[in-house]
Amino acid sequence: MTMSNHWNPLTRLNRWFLAALLLLAAPLTAQAQLKIDITGVGANQIAFSAASFQGNQGLPEDLREIIEADLVRSGFFKSVKTSSNIELNETTLIDPSAWKSIGVDALIVGSIKKLPDGRLDIRFNLHDTAQQKSLGKFSYVVAPSALRLTAHKIADYVYEKLLGEKGVFATRIAYVEKSPGRYRLIVADSDGANPQVALASKEPIISPSWSPDGSRLAYVSFETRKPVVFVHTLATGKRQVVANFFGSNSAPAWSADGRRLAVVLTKDGGSQIFTLNLDGSDVAKLTSGNGINTEPAFSADGNWIYFTSDRGGGPQIYRMGVNGGNASRVTFEGGYNISPRLSPDGKTLTYVTRRDGTFKIAVLELASGQDMVLTTNGREESPSFAPNGRYVLYATQMGGKGTLALVSKDGRVRATLSSTGANIAEPTWGPYTND
Repeated sequence: MTMSNHWNPLTRLNRWFLAALLLLAAPLTAQAQLKIDITGVGANQIAFSAASFQGNQGLPEDLREIIEADLVRSGFFKSVKTSSNIELNETTLIDPSAWKSIGVDALIVGSIKKLPDGRLDIRFNLHDTAQQKSLGKFSYVVAPSALRLTAHKIADYVYEKLLGEKGVFATRIAYVEKSPGRYRLIVADSDGANPQVALASKEPIISPSWSPDGSRLAYVSFETRKPVVFVHTLATGKRQVVANFFGSNSAPAWSADGRRLAVVLTKDGGSQIFTLNLDGSDVAKLTSGNGINTEPAFSADGNWIYFTSDRGGGPQIYRMGVNGGNASRVTFEGGYNISPRLSPDGKTLTYVTRRDGTFKIAVLELASGQDMVLTTNGREESPSFAPNGRYVLYATQMGGKGTLALVSKDGRVRATLSSTGANIAEPTWGPYTND
């Protein structure tokens, strides 16, 4: 792969297309849950213990295990194991000093009761042993199918109460799974569990992008033997063609209000950024010139579009107003910077940078201009911020196979999400939703 091929959208799309034609068709394999390996933690960790939820026996999910795994994976919590024979629930009177004496800073207890209509009444209590008080006692009434989501929500509550920022355990990720002759667009929980196939195709699927409300994905599909941009409603499976112009249609990105998409089109010659409505109407050209302009990304406030361009000679990241116009260069460290994505608060940019001849994930604090390289493997791409801005999800290569990884924006917390089956790539982290 040449350096220009790593980011040139036309070369990249042609490469995917030719690969699809050469691969032999194969039957769809079962989608496996991703395996998580934690390789780094935060500077300070909160010691917690989660007791088994009374009434959990016989149910398809173990709430304690999910909550514990979520908190440990965040890098800011460590689990203190206690006897599985201890009987605790949300109403149990506990001795905070006794728990503190064995190193437990926070204790999570709860119960599950099956209601006559088949739903589950899930209750929990979070105890702060240092302050010797409860930080919250809540109840959820849910269908049995929502057990895992409820466990993620409880973990989010604990994370926010103890760290002061929102958790992301109840959010979702999307990625592309590649196996010989088959491509799948997968939507899964943030921990890689509960994977669902949104789209399966013999042709490549690339560049998935979440709508701001988390209900839809835009992506590029080659199912008609050319790159076409679709919008896919996840709840119904309904798909709509948004961009199918002459030439290449690629790199969809949602506007902050979810009403328009930015796309990269070659219909007028060259690679230029356009915006359009979700029905393909009201097409507006934002960039021009002989260079390649690609990989648009909207800022959360809706005022700016960040993008990659080689207008200065090599690929760098620029910023322009949402309606186009003069663009200003954003990245200056290094001669090769691509794939911009903004943090939800608009203060930090993550991107792929070439340093020492390899491709790594970096973050740039926009106000100060201070950048930091977060990864070391050197084969990274497709960075995406978590909705709380704390973590970056990205694709990498391990053992000759594509896998996903995440790193905190300070570089301390690290984890990999690997599959025993197909290659996985093109990750994107979904937003907070009202589910």
